[in-house]
Amino acid sequence: MLSKPNNIRISVIIPAFNEEKSIPLVIKDISKEWIDEVIVVSNNSTDNTDEVARAAGATVLRENRKGYGWACLLGIEHAVKQKSDIIVFLDGDYSDYPEQIPEVLAPILNDDIDMVIGSRALGKKEKGSMTVPQIFGNWLATNLMRLFYGVKYTDLGPFRAIKVEKLLELNMSDKTYGWTIEMQIKAAKNKLTYREVPVNYKNRIGKSKVSGTVKGTVMAGVKILGAVFKYKFVK
Repeated sequence: MLSKPNNIRISVIIPAFNEEKSIPLVIKDISKEWIDEVIVVSNNSTDNTDEVARAAGATVLRENRKGYGWACLLGIEHAVKQKSDIIVFLDGDYSDYPEQIPEVLAPILNDDIDMVIGSRALGKKEKGSMTVPQIFGNWLATNLMRLFYGVKYTDLGPFRAIKVEKLLELNMSDKTYGWTIEMQIKAAKNKLTYREVPVNYKNRIGKSKVSGTVKGTVMAGVKILGAVFKYKFVK
């Protein structure tokens, strides 16, 4: 049975924008036996996300520049200062299953894999949890990455884990919608070892800030497809 090594520090980073209803549930479902610190990065939230996350036991950071990538970068900065060895990324809307964190970590801990993607395409999805544009966008982006970079991803899912030393090598820079695909493309270009594991997915609490709006869907699509072509020609 897999257990967490005592000499490895594992942190979870949860970017959150107005997730006061869901964030306590996410934190509650994260195993304290596995995770040394839960870092919630409140991304310009205007509700009580900060207060309820702190009350639930998380370290709360404030990033007022709106953008998923901005929030992740601040969380990484903190995790590095705390000497974390592995970072798990998780959404704050309770659509992921935090109970599956050990499954996502297993390839790193057991087989020394650099990065693990939790694939919703390989897991069980609750009806309506992903929109048609999301499913199509994932299919298109992963097939283009296979064509351009020779990698066999099935998803751009936000639930993922990566060794901190390898993450820093990627020099992540995207501040908004392109964060997840940037990581996967740069991992391919840097020859990181990777694996996908099936993760389940349920309907989120509240409305999606990306797929829940026409503007968000279009902007995410442009950003993702732009990244596929951009990094092909950037060293």
